[in-house]
Amino acid sequence: QVQLVESGGGLVHPGDSLRLSCSASGSTFSAGSVGWWRQVPGQPRELLAFMSPEGQIKYGESMEGRGTISRDNAKNTMYLDVDNLGPDDTARYHCRLDLKGNVYWGQGTQVTVSS
Repeated sequence: QVQLVESGGGLVHPGDSLRLSCSASGSTFSAGSVGWWRQVPGQPRELLAFMSPEGQIKYGESMEGRGTISRDNAKNTMYLDVDNLGPDDTARYHCRLDLKGNVYWGQGTQVTVSS
C-alpha cells in the first residue's frame, strides 16, 4: 500500500521561501509521475507542479517563475520549493503520485502566510 506524507508547512511571513517535502512508502516511486496541489476550503484543488518519470515538468500559473518541483528517487521523496510567498498562498498543500494507473494523495500540510 502506498502512503504519502507531506512535511514542511507552517506559518511563514510574506516574502519568505518554503520547501515542502513528500515521502512515499510502499511504492516503486521512480516509475510514477509526481505532483503538488493545494486547496483552500470552498475552492477546487489547484495544480501547482507536475513532474513525469522522465523529468518533464509543468507548472501551474501560480508557480510560474517562483516554484520548483524536484524529486529524489533514491529517497522516494518529492519536493516543492516556493519563493516570495504571499497571503494568497495560504492553503493546504498536497502531494500526489500517479503510479501504474493508480492515484495516491497525501493528507496535506498546511501553509499559512501572514505577517
